[in-house]
Formats: sequence, structure tokens, C-alpha cells
Amino acid sequence: MLLVIDVGNTNIVLGIYKGTELLDHWRISTDRLRTTDEYGVLIRNLFFWNEISADSIDAVIISSVVPPIMPTLERMCQRYFGISPLVIGPGVKTGMDIRYDNPREVGADRIVNAVAAYDKYGGPVIIVDFGTATTFCAVDGKGAYLGGSICPGVGISTEALVQRTAKLPRIELRRTDGVICHNTVESMQAGVFYGFVGQVEGIVARMRKELGGNAKVVATGGLAVVLSPATGAIDVVEPMLTLEGLRIIYERNC
Repeated sequence: MLLVIDVGNTNIVLGIYKGTELLDHWRISTDRLRTTDEYGVLIRNLFFWNEISADSIDAVIISSVVPPIMPTLERMCQRYFGISPLVIGPGVKTGMDIRYDNPREVGADRIVNAVAAYDKYGGPVIIVDFGTATTFCAVDGKGAYLGGSICPGVGISTEALVQRTAKLPRIELRRTDGVICHNTVESMQAGVFYGFVGQVEGIVARMRKELGGNAKVVATGGLAVVLSPATGAIDVVEPMLTLEGLRIIYERNC
């Protein structure tokens, strides 16, 4: 079986594949201070409680946007699974032409998402990933990764609003009935929620125009299921898009 690991700035998402079937997946916090042993024990405990044998793992693939944590995770894979992981980076076959000024600058998660979206839906396709940052990526009809846009994520923006004002409280992200609200909490919720909906609609419309066609829009990330019902700009939500991309890339390399 294949263990796939997607390391984000806020969370690490793990999944186990048997062939093309995703058997299970988990989300844990990204903690740069955790040791090799702490990550090893945590992940093996997740396996234990879900009745998965660690000995059944034949391979590991990792994508990461947090370079300092990688030596710890690579040692964890070697010590607790006896496997040297395949790490997304230069030299790894993605099957995708990357038309970025410097391909090394592109976040591994953006490429992995693009691979999965194009494999499933063809192109042109736009991928919106609601993570710590909200990223918009474009793939043309021939499967070339063109680039995209990067915006502050919902969590970052909301936290900045709270920290830089004296009286505004922390809020739960929630869709309000409208944008003319009658108390501070709902006013903030409306501003954040519909502000990001407007951002998605605006950037997607411009990307579609630049692509010169009716590109399909695929959303992923933790908040995709929350925001997507409020807009017609998103065609489909794929919560496990990154894990699926890791599986595809592993198969192309091994």
C-alpha cells in the first residue's frame, strides 16, 4: 500500500491507497517542533486505531511547502516504515510541462493539484485551493501548467482583522443571510465570507478569459465545501485532490 503525505503550512494530510482506492485519510497539525519519534508514534497510532498494519506500507510519497520539516519526516519514514520516501521536487516526473519563469518556485502542492485535476477533467482547468493561502492555478488544454495567483487565505485574513483592531472579536466562518447585517459578528462573517466569494468569482472570470475558453473550475482545500455553495464560479469540489495527485505522480515514477 502507498502512504501519501501532503505537508501544508497549517495541516499535514495523510492518506493510504491500495491501488487507486483511498482506504483512509487523516489531518494533523503541522508542528515544526515535533521530533522524528513524535511523528512516527502519532502516525502509527492512527494506523493502529484504524486497524491498518504499518508493515503493509510499501512506499511513501511526500509533497511539502514547509522545507524545515522535511528532514524530520524523511527520517520518520526510514525509522518507522523502513522506507525512503519519494519527495516531490526537481527530478520527479509529473508528466506536466511547467511554464513558470522558475519552475523551482512553484509550490509542490500546486503542481500536485494540477496533475490530479488535469488527469480527471482534462483542460483547460482552473484549480482553486483554499489553504493557508488561497491559490488559483491554470492548466491549458494541452496539459501545461501556466501559473496563477496567490492570495491571503481566509484564516490569515480573519486573524489579521482581529489582531489589528481593538474591538473586533474572533469569529466562526459562516454564510449569513445577506450583507446588510445588524451586529458586529454577523457583519464580520458577511464581509469575510462574501469577500472571499467575490474574490473567487473575480479571479476565476479573469483566468477563464485569459485561457480563452470555458475552463472547468475545481476547488479543493479545507474551506472549499463551505464557500463553493455560495458561488456558481466553482464547478466541482474535490477535497482529496492533492492526495490523488500524489498517487498519480508516484505511479508515474515507480
